[in-house]
Order: sequence, then structure tokens, then C-alpha cells
Amino acid sequence: MDLSDVLTKGALRQISDNDLQTPEPIVQCVQIKPMANQNGVERFRVVMNDGVNFMQGMLGQQINYVIHNDLLKRGSICRLKQFQPNFVKDKHIIIILDCDILEEYGQPEKIGQPVAIEAKAEGGETKPQPDNIQGNGFYGNKPQQQQQQPQQQQSLPSRSAANGLANFYPIAALSPYAHKWTIRARCTHKGDIKTWHNKNGEGKLFSVNFLDDSGEIRATGFNDAVDQWYEVLQENSVYLVSSPCKVQLAKKQFSNVNNDYELTFEKDTLIEKVEDTEGVPKVSFTFVPLADLSTVEKDNTIDCIGVLQEIAEVSEIVSKTTGKPYSKRELTLVDNTGYNVRLTVWGKTASTFEAQLGSVVAFKGVKVSDFGGRSLSLLSSGSMTVDPDNEEAYTLKGWYEGSGRNEQFQSHANTMSTVNAMSGGDRNATKTIAQIKDEELGMREDTDWFSLKATIIYIKQDSVSYPACRSENCNKKVVEVETGQWRCEKCDMTFDAPEHRYIMSINVSDHTGQIWLSAFNETGEQVMGMKANDLVTLREEGEEKKVADTFNDALCKTYIFRCKAKMDTFGDQQRVRYQVQYAKPLDFTFESKKLADLIKEYHIDDNSLFVS
Repeated sequence: MDLSDVLTKGALRQISDNDLQTPEPIVQCVQIKPMANQNGVERFRVVMNDGVNFMQGMLGQQINYVIHNDLLKRGSICRLKQFQPNFVKDKHIIIILDCDILEEYGQPEKIGQPVAIEAKAEGGETKPQPDNIQGNGFYGNKPQQQQQQPQQQQSLPSRSAANGLANFYPIAALSPYAHKWTIRARCTHKGDIKTWHNKNGEGKLFSVNFLDDSGEIRATGFNDAVDQWYEVLQENSVYLVSSPCKVQLAKKQFSNVNNDYELTFEKDTLIEKVEDTEGVPKVSFTFVPLADLSTVEKDNTIDCIGVLQEIAEVSEIVSKTTGKPYSKRELTLVDNTGYNVRLTVWGKTASTFEAQLGSVVAFKGVKVSDFGGRSLSLLSSGSMTVDPDNEEAYTLKGWYEGSGRNEQFQSHANTMSTVNAMSGGDRNATKTIAQIKDEELGMREDTDWFSLKATIIYIKQDSVSYPACRSENCNKKVVEVETGQWRCEKCDMTFDAPEHRYIMSINVSDHTGQIWLSAFNETGEQVMGMKANDLVTLREEGEEKKVADTFNDALCKTYIFRCKAKMDTFGDQQRVRYQVQYAKPLDFTFESKKLADLIKEYHIDDNSLFVS
């Protein structure tokens, strides 16, 4: 057999001219070479031959398996099912997104005498390319005589009209080598606006996920882009997004999207909403049954779906790294495999959660934890869909309404069921003072954490502050060694004046009792309404009435106190010390919603509790 008859002669020239007449051309791979590994991203360069011309190219990472499984070899003949032509640094290249290896033809030597396709400069003048097939010609590694010439860059349309496909760039083909492009994609997730403050300044950002039929990619906007596009981009709508838009290696620690690259909106990025959504897929899931969670490795990211069986109240924790409080809410999901699991949602999702018990909820991008056996946590880049329109949701709904509601479920927890953990064992739950004492919080070896809604009824006014070191992040007590000379032994420094910081004992009360709390500077400033230095100055100036008024104004105010309880030794006695981490004034809207949710749990649908 003459293998030259198998190849689609002239196909590579037609691809470069955007005039392909055969939708799935057959070509020969005559060279394979791994590219430099960057940040763990593996890429392979190839050279394809159609018997007349050769073209340099690159495999999309999603088909790297043809290399790993030893399917694509030097000399292999393959059918190109999906590909992306481009023009980069004076060279035609092809990005191969999907292909079939025609193993029946083996791996023959180079077929024909292929030559390089000549590239055209901007003025229409033909630029010769080397006619030999050498690996050092890939991606801008020009022959020596071209190194001093200015680089000319342009891009061909993403797909040929002859393929019968729309002229949009597939997400899977986006890379730093692509310059002029437009994607048509659905916004599947939009995150909240986040802000940052550090020594280099401050700013804000938000991120969205875009999905088309080739893949998914994350895009981030900073500062001005937040003002320009945050309200424009809405989940489940379809948009045209056009360069200039930076394509860079993805920061995997911030995203669960399966793509090596991510986008950053630039000043002139164009985004346009389109009403024609035909052919653009909706959010796709790869669900893991709850019974199979024990086989999933810790810290992996998965999708899951289940019926909402339990909804815990919103509680708060303090981040160990930032010291900031975060809202959290724990849910219990069940499915028809006979298992339940605890899933935690965070931030705005937790505080605004409104799904009803018995709803089917699908989660995309949840992290698997081994805390208490197996539990799940919704990532900030993940999403949640209540009663989704898919087959899995309909199956679960029918099962739960039919028999699932009355079934008993197994738990992945090590020591207690998920439901028990949520109803009684959640150390982040809001406690009353009576519960704090009855549950003996702080009397165990480990530190206990809790939240407390209480009112300040008394503040000890003696020793309400101490003179502290003024060095950054020191806060140690300083001693006045001479008049106007305050020394810090830790820093080995002397200051002309200290920075006074609060260290307070406050007595708080709720409807179940009273308790003493220890509070420090940040809480003290919030409670007292002034800095400790200002309070000390009032005392030194003899303004005793103003001092007394300041303490009186701080009383009878209600806060949500975030506290930790720990056994402490004072003298020769042990006692539990309740230490405030932060205090928040009541959010009446939030508290009203909590009360309304509590009333709903009693299922008061009529006036049966009232005497007519």
C-alpha cells in the first residue's frame, strides 16, 4: 500500500489559509519533543506532515494521554478531530485538541518530501521558513539570521469555515501564544468581591468561571475591572469575551477549574452578553456518590449531589492566618446510597442560605476532608445549585419522596453521626452562659471555642490598660526606668512614651446567667469607643467625670462575643479563663432572620397553637 495516498495532501496548507476542505484531515506525526516543564504543566511539541508540507504544533494537555499510553509515536498516522491553527512569531502552528491514532498503519518513516509552509509578513511579502524538520525551530527559536528582526505577530481565525464551525476560539486552545481571539462561553460561577490591604497598597478583585464545549477557564478582574464588569457578568448567562485579555499559568491554589491557564481582564478587554445560547453547555458535574467518599483521597476536589436533610445555624470561626472572622453553616446531605455527609458552606453563601429541607442540592468544587472521618467543604471558587435540572436530581427527588425520607443513613464520621455532630458537638455554635457552664467548656485539655450573645453589665475600672512597647508586633509591657524613659526588655529599646493597650475584665449577662470575660485591645477599643491612650490621658488630666461617663456609656450594650475557654492556673488554683477574640455589635437583620428560621422549624402552617 502506498501510504502517501492515506494522507490528506495539502491539508496543512488549507488549514494555514483557513480554507480546509476535509473536516478531519489525516496526517503523519514525524517528530515529538517535550517542552520545558513550567510550574508542573506538561506540554509536548510535535511536527505534522501531510505528504506535501509540514507544520509545527503542540498537543493540548487534555490529550497528553496519547504520549503517556505510548499511542502516539514518531511516524504514527493520525486523524485530527479537533484542532486550532495559529500564527505565532512568524510561524504557522497547530494546536491539536483531539485526534485518533490509526494504529493499523504502524509507524512508517517520513512519507513524501514535505517542506515548510511559507509565512506572510504584514505587508504581504512571503517569508521563507526552513525546509528541514528540526526541533529547534519551535515557538520562536528562530534561525540565527532572524534573531535581530522585529517580531511580527498576528492570529488566524480560530476555526475554518470549511469545518462548519462557528468562528470562535475554543477555551481549551487558549494559551499565552494566542493573541487575537474571542471566546463564546457561559458564566458558570461568579465569586464575591474580595479586598486586600498590605504594605504595597490596597485593592479589590473578583473571579468568574467561563465554560464552552471544549473546556472551562477561570478569569479574574482587579480594581477598575471590578467596577466595569462585576455587575455585567451574571451566572448562567452567555458572553463573548475578546482579547486583549491576559492568558497566564493558573494559580491552582485559588481555583478548582481543570485548566492549566487562567485569564486576567485588562483595560481594553471586551465583554458582550449574547442572547443566543444554543450550543453553549450549562454547568457540567462529575458526581461522586456519598458512599464512595471513603475512597477519595484527602484534599481532593469533587462534585457531589444530595438531598438536604439538616441545616445548622450560622456560626463563626476566626482564621488562624488572618485573624478575621468567617461565617460558616453546616449541612447534612443524604443520597440513595444510604450515606449522609456533613458539608460546610462559608461566607455569604452561609449567611444567605435559603434552601428548604428536602431540596436536592448539587455542589461543584467541594474539598474532601478527613476531619471526623469524611466531610466536605465548599471552596470559594465552587458553586451550589438548588434543585438542578438534571437526571441525577430527578432520581434523588423521586427516591426521597418515595422511601428515602424514612431511611436510616450510615455516616463517614469516626466517632458520631453527622447529625449528632451538628446538633450537639459543634464547638463553633452559639452558646448560652448556662450551656457554657453545663458543658464544662474549657475544663478539658484542648481549648474550647464558642460564640456568645450577651450584654455588658459591668467593667472593672482598675488596671484597665497597661503601658506597651511601641515596636511593631511586640505589645510587651514596658517599664519606666527614668522619667520619660520607657524600656522594653524584649526589644532592648527605650521610648519616650509607651503605647497603652487595653486588658479588661468585663461581666456579661444573658437570660441564663452571668460570666466574666477577658478582653484585649481591639475589643476594648470597640467597647470603650476610644483608644487606651486617650483614656489614660483623660485620667492624667483629672477628667474623672469624662472617664466615668465613658465607662457608663459602654454598659448595657449587646455584642456577639467570639471566645475561647481554657484552663488557667492563678497562684495555686486552677480556673477556666474565657478570653474574647473579637466582639461584633448585633446585626438586627441577621438576628431577625435567625429567629424567623427558628420559628420555621416548628412548622407552624396554621393557627393550631392559638386559642380562637
